[in-house]
Amino acid sequence: MKITTLTNPRQVVLVTSSYKNKDNVITLDWHTPLSFDPMLYAIAVAKVRFSCELIKKSKVFIVNFMSTDYEKEILYCGRHSGRDLDKFKSTGLTREKAEKISCPRLREALAFLECQVIKEIETGDHILFIGKVVNYQLKKKGKRLFHLWADKFTTTKE
Repeated sequence: MKITTLTNPRQVVLVTSSYKNKDNVITLDWHTPLSFDPMLYAIAVAKVRFSCELIKKSKVFIVNFMSTDYEKEILYCGRHSGRDLDKFKSTGLTREKAEKISCPRLREALAFLECQVIKEIETGDHILFIGKVVNYQLKKKGKRLFHLWADKFTTTKE
């Protein structure tokens, strides 16, 4: 049995990262707030993922909270590596310039957290990136997607 059998459902997010003109989008459901003051947020990224490499080098990431309307794009970003293709082009997701860090965010997101990495913790096969939230916004309300297992999802009332 996997740990996610016990811990899911968990909200699915798309995390954007960028380094030297190479942008990427990864699907994650291992993420959590850590502190109000200072405002800290953490994401866990598998060491083998391209996004892990980009975040380690750039020291920034953006957590994009997505609506249920983007289930197809969320699945795509979780199944394909950005090493060999541009997920923005492949999915039609739109880059939007971040205000405080050098990393694109997603225009389609319901909300976002722009994060500056302040600590990395090796946790077995993942790296836990702890980010100081330097900018955030709830852009619009909508139903959010929660991962159950495999390709199965649930949602909220709003």
